Parts: sequence; structure tokens; C-alpha cells
Amino acid sequence: MENIIPDFKQEAIKRHSNLKKEQIDEILNEGMKWDLADVLRSGGSLIFPHSNIEICGHQTAAVVHACLNSGKDKVIVLGVLHALTKELDDARKRVAYGGDPKKEVFWGIQGPGLDFRKEWENEFSLLNFLFLWNEEIKRRNVKSPELILRYPYLAGGSPDKIPGMQELKAQFSNAVIVATGDLFHHGAGYGDPIGLALEPEQGGLQLAEITINKGLDILSKGDYSAYNEFSVKSKSDARDVGQVLRYLIGSFKSEILDVVSDDMSIIYEKPKPTWVAGALVKLEKLN
Repeated sequence: MENIIPDFKQEAIKRHSNLKKEQIDEILNEGMKWDLADVLRSGGSLIFPHSNIEICGHQTAAVVHACLNSGKDKVIVLGVLHALTKELDDARKRVAYGGDPKKEVFWGIQGPGLDFRKEWENEFSLLNFLFLWNEEIKRRNVKSPELILRYPYLAGGSPDKIPGMQELKAQFSNAVIVATGDLFHHGAGYGDPIGLALEPEQGGLQLAEITINKGLDILSKGDYSAYNEFSVKSKSDARDVGQVLRYLIGSFKSEILDVVSDDMSIIYEKPKPTWVAGALVKLEKLN
């Protein structure tokens, strides 16, 4: 099955290999300005982006530090399974417009060690996290906690019913959990009319924060169907990981700690503005 979007996996690998040690250390050190381990210890979570590491790496590094500083020996990381192929995209569209996820062969949770589909092997959404995780493990000279990578697909408003959820729920009983998601895509490359699309510095990032917060408010209430629909309209790729994350941690209070923009016009070969917002989000569990 041929990819229908740019090869972000190879692009990420190339960017990682081009980073000098000093640049890697700078990214990891910048992530230390947030101390978020208590959020995870208290049953909450963190959301980090998966755009280009030079732009969003410090946000991902903050989550790496939080996981390692939490003291837990098991870390669950929810990755976005993008619609990399026409088959995946067609299934996603059917579910987005009211189709039954149970009728789709891709319905379920993928990941290493699971006896299910293997589309996750071509996925790029956790590559930056894994790269920075391994670099920080080396810097600290410590044993790595167990990493459990999971990629849900087609939650469709019912994360409790998605195949693989019971296994994931059992793993979460003695683990911390974080998730990736690019929560706002904007501009010509993502279907917005050129005349109406905003540059990041000219109201775009403000619109991104407003939109992201609306989605998080819906998700915190546990209205999964509404969140699924909102994610489609707002062009968030966290429609599945968001639902699964909320089902596991419960209601939360959210806060955007940092938001940046990453220009995607060149890689999509589309006119500007075409960009994605990278946001570091704190989800504090509500009792």
C-alpha cells in the first residue's frame, strides 16, 4: 500500500542523524524548564507534538524528563496512527462521517508485542520521542523504564469498545501515560481557503490556542462523539489518542504550556500559510 502523504518517517530519521551532540543537548536542556513529573504521578497526563524536532523537540523533551522523573518503571506512550495509505484514509473517513468502526479491519490498538496489524511499523509520530528518550537515557546513564507504545485507530466515539483496550487498561494500572498529537493544522495544505488562512504571527497561533482549548474542554467532559467530530473539523490528528487517553485517566483540567508553529508548505508543496501548531499540554486529573 503506497503512502498518500509525504514520507515523514524518513524525514524524521534524516533530521535526527543531522543533529550534532550540542544541538541534542540544547533540546533536552530546554525541556527541563518544565517540571511535570507530579502531573504524571497524580494520574494525569501530558500531550506533546510530533512535528519537526528542531521546532518542537523541547516540548517532547519536557515529557521525556517528566516520565523519567516520575519514578515509575513503566511508561505508556500513545502514538497517532496516521492515515498513511488510501485504505487507512478511506476507513478513517467512513468512521468520521458516522460509519461503524466495527466494520473496519483497522479498528483496534496496534503496537510492538501485540498480535494485531502492523501499520504502526511505518508510523512516525513517536520517532522524536524515542530519539530524545534514548539520548536522555544515555546522558543520565540509567536503566530505561519499560516503554509500552500503543497506536489506537478508529475509536469512533467509543474508546471503551476498541479492541485492545482491556490490555491497555491493565497496563495502565501501574504505569504513567503520555500521548502525542498535533492538535491544530491550518492553511492551504490542509484545505483552508488561501484568502482566509492566517499566518501564525497574524492571529494564527491565537486561533490555534482557542481551538485546542475547545477540543480539550469537550474531551474532559467525556463526550467522545463530540470530540471525534470536533477533531475532524479542527484538523486535529489526536482524535483517537485523545479518546483513549481520556477513557484511561478520567476527567481533567487542561493547560497549554507552550505553543509554536511549524511551516509545512515546502514538504506539502503548497503555498503559505500551511503550518501545524505544536503544543505542550498538561492534563491534571480531577478527582
